[in-house]
Amino acid sequence: MMKLYGLGPTRSLRALWALRELDAEFEFVPVNILGGEARHPDFLRLNPAGKLPVLVDGDFILTESAAIVMYLAEKYGAKGLMPTDLKERAQAYRWTLFAVTELEQPLWRIAKHEFLYPENKRLPEDVALAREEFLAMAAVLERHMDGREFIVGERMTIADCVTAYVLDWGNENALIDGFSNLKAYFERMYARPRAPQRIAEAMADLQQVA
Repeated sequence: MMKLYGLGPTRSLRALWALRELDAEFEFVPVNILGGEARHPDFLRLNPAGKLPVLVDGDFILTESAAIVMYLAEKYGAKGLMPTDLKERAQAYRWTLFAVTELEQPLWRIAKHEFLYPENKRLPEDVALAREEFLAMAAVLERHMDGREFIVGERMTIADCVTAYVLDWGNENALIDGFSNLKAYFERMYARPRAPQRIAEAMADLQQVA
């Protein structure tokens, strides 16, 4: 049985989403990154970067959440999470990469300079620039989503697993309010019966455990 190593509100959620949408059998293995478990030698053998999530499928180990979603979609190709048409599949790759490069990276910069970095390394001006960059790229996706239910084609794909999570993250930073298509889109995605927790819910559960 596959194992997904992850934790609460991290990008583990989008790998978890793919597993649930694909109705795959797996075991979820929680890793307490706040308690230092991701720096333990046993975990570092799985991912030397010390980050989540990690998928273990037999003797195959895969890191990076977007890559995990792509792998799972290919593994369970009949389930439709990966388009079979070449051009539609290329569009799914395109928007998945757009999400992790153009939308997610500004959010990471905001998180780093607001609370992850030591106070003496935080740059408020970088937060402002990152917000501007996110809003500019969100506007691109907002226009793309006009009249669309899903990012690519007529059904959920890898692009939705990745992007809906990123938009929820942007929403946690109050960056989505001006984008009606995006707000309706990610709320619609999280209303799906197999959707994972929203980031805020997962964070609340994590704080209760702590």
